[in-house]
Order: sequence, then C-alpha cells, then structure tokens
Amino acid sequence: MILRRYPQLAVLSVAQALYWSCSIIGIALTALIGQRMAPWPLLTTLPLALLVLGNLMAVGTLARWMQQLGRARGLQRGAAFGIAAGLLAALAVHLQSFALFCVAMILLGVYQASAGFYRFAALDGVDAQHKGRAAAWVVAGGIAAAAIAPGVALHAVNWLPTPMAGAYAFIALLALCALLLLTQLPQSRTDPAAAHPTPAALLATSRRALWSRPAIRQALCVTACGHGLMILVMNATPLAMHGHGHALATSTHVIQWHVLGMFLPSLAAGSLVDRWGARPVAWTGALLLAASAAMALSGLSSTQFLISSLLLGAGWNLMLLAGTTLLSAAHTPDERSVAQPMMEWTNSAVAALMSFSCGALMQTLGWQAINVFALVVLTAVAWWLSRPVNADQNQAMRQAS
Repeated sequence: MILRRYPQLAVLSVAQALYWSCSIIGIALTALIGQRMAPWPLLTTLPLALLVLGNLMAVGTLARWMQQLGRARGLQRGAAFGIAAGLLAALAVHLQSFALFCVAMILLGVYQASAGFYRFAALDGVDAQHKGRAAAWVVAGGIAAAAIAPGVALHAVNWLPTPMAGAYAFIALLALCALLLLTQLPQSRTDPAAAHPTPAALLATSRRALWSRPAIRQALCVTACGHGLMILVMNATPLAMHGHGHALATSTHVIQWHVLGMFLPSLAAGSLVDRWGARPVAWTGALLLAASAAMALSGLSSTQFLISSLLLGAGWNLMLLAGTTLLSAAHTPDERSVAQPMMEWTNSAVAALMSFSCGALMQTLGWQAINVFALVVLTAVAWWLSRPVNADQNQAMRQAS
C-alpha cells in the first residue's frame, strides 16, 4: 500500500484535512461577514479577494523558506500564519472592524499558500508511477474536513459572546493542530548552495525557459482555469443562496457537498491519472465544470445549488490533479523550485481576479451571468487541451520524468 511505502503521505493528508476545515469555515462565513461589515456592497467579497492576494504574495517567500530550511519548516511557518489569522479575525468580528478583518484574511492567505505546497511535498521522493496517487492521497485529506467541518462551524459561530467570532477562533485552533502535526514530517537536508538566493535575472530566465514549453503552459492553464472558476462560483454561491431566501444552514449544507465533491474523486482520480494519463482526466474535469454551470442555470432550488456545487468541486479536483501531474512530468528535479511556485502564482493570480470580481459581478450581472461566463471559459480550455504537444516537447517530458 502506498501509505506504507511513503508514510509522509499520511501526515500531509491529515494536515490537508485540518487546512480545509479552516477553509470550509471561511467559505461558509467570510462572504456573509463581508456583506454585514463592508462599508459599500461592492466590497462584500473583498476579504475573500484579499485572502487570495495574501496567498499570491506569500508563494515566493514560502518557496524560498522551503528551499533554504526544508519542506517541513516552511510548511510549519505557513501554519503559524493560520493561527495568527484566526485569532485576528475573531478579534475583528468582535470589534466589528472591516479593515482588521481584511488584514486577517491576508494572513490566512499565507496559510492557504503553504497548504498549496502539500501536494507538491507528496511528490518528493515518490517514483514516477505513483505520483498521481501520491498527490491524490494528500488532496483526499479534505474528505474528513468536508464531513466534519460544516457542522462544527455552525456550532462554533456561538462559542464566543460575539456571533461568528468563535468560528474564527476555531480556525486558530485547527491551524495550531496542523503546526504540531507538521513537526512529524522528516526534515529534509538543505543543500548549502540553496541557502543563497537565486539571482533575480537568473530566476526570470528560468521562468521564461519553463514558460516556453507547451506542456508547462498546458499544465498551468488546466489548474488555473479549474481553480479560478471554482473560486468564482464557490464565492458567489452563498451570496446567491442568501439573495434567493435560503437559510445559512442550507447554504452551509451545500458548501459541505461542494467540498465533498472537491475531494471524494481523489479516491479514484490518482489511479486514473497514473493509468490513463493526465490529459484525459483534465478533459473529464472540464466536462464536470460545464455540467455544474448548466445545472446552476437550470434553477434556484436548494437541490440545484447542491448538485451544481458537487459537480463544481469534482471538476476542480480532476483538473488540479491532472495539472499537477502534467507539471511534474514537464520539468526536471532541478527546476522544481521555480516550476512549482509558477503554478501556485498562476492559480493565486487567477483566483484573486475571480474573488475581486465576484462581488461586482453578483451586484451588476447576477448569478446566471457568472455561470454563462464559466461555460465560455471552459470552451477555451477545451480548445487549449486539444492542442498537441510537439515531438521535441514529448522527449523533454520523458527526460524530466
């Protein structure tokens, strides 16, 4: 069994579950808190956008920490930011300070960025024929979060005298558990040469060289589009449900099924990637996202919201795993410290754009227009995936793997 052969996967999977428990609470409550505290309606989803912006700003620093100090210590520092974010957010809700809440979301974005490296950490030291399953096992840690976190979130909102503040204090507790767990990861020995920062000019040249490879561009496109659309629709879902008269408990239940959709496919998707290849799995993910948008356009009942959110999560899962595997096959081990942050930066930049746009799109165009936009983007993704990788690139990919 793969967990017996690579025990670090179990640690990373549980850490993923703890992180996604934090994330589910944020998904369920942050947009509603923004709606309540924002000085203008267009700023409703600003805290969510700043969370993604914090992620974007932290990726490079986290990559350097992991290069210089090792994976384990870099991931532990990320979890420490999660503790600070939860405590600060709870204080902001208690003080009704929108500005302080926005700062807390930036800090939470650093924790989110560190959790994005869990699936890459799973690939370290894993042989090529098990990489899909290794990434899938870590991503699958979110199944436990999806099963437990929404119910806990509903109870945690009243743990403190100020409504909803307790939920963010609970985020701090979960991040503390993740920090303690990540101390069990083996400390990788740092190459002394890696302790010195890479010159900026050389780093830029490395990025340009990687970007010139069609397989790299396709990998980045797959994950960025899947992640961006998921963020856009996921953030809009609680607002759309609230606007059409659905209760908080109903929207939390829908988010629970969305997150189950995000992680349940991992039980099979890793094996499918290893057996069929990443590109067919990416195609399947795009089709599921299109089905999600079609279901959202079909009506506004709680059942339609639930099915749409479930399909949205499943499509994201397949595109993330497929894109991650495509990336790992398109670069050499020496290029890892540049290629992996490129994927996280791209994902975060697209997610930040979608988060910033979400509030304005919901205010001006509405829920249906967002899902029409998703269908247009997926058509472009399908065209991009249909473009063949040339023979030279195929050879480079074989050498990299």
